Amino acid sequence: MADTADTRTPAQIEADISRRRAVLAETLDEIGVRVHPKTIVGDARARVVSHVDHTLGRAYVRVNGVVSDVKSRFVNAEGSPRLERVVPVAVLAVGVVGLLALGARRRRR
Repeated sequence: MADTADTRTPAQIEADISRRRAVLAETLDEIGVRVHPKTIVGDARARVVSHVDHTLGRAYVRVNGVVSDVKSRFVNAEGSPRLERVVPVAVLAVGVVGLLALGARRRRR
């Protein structure tokens, strides 16, 4: 059977108790900070801001991709407009604006 007798002096035992009290006090202080309402609110706010930033970043990347895709349909590799695609869209836009103006003019009468 193992010898379980404590060979420490009373001063060593008191020093060990003092160290353990200090560690316990530090642990309790950390727990107190973690469960404090301001800490909880701050952590929640940080998570929300992070989520919003992540979502906005993904949205920016997606919109940038769409804009690049649309641009590539109307501009060739050298940067000049593709007239075979620009002209029909311009004619369509002018037609829609004209119809809207005509409709607004008829409603005024």
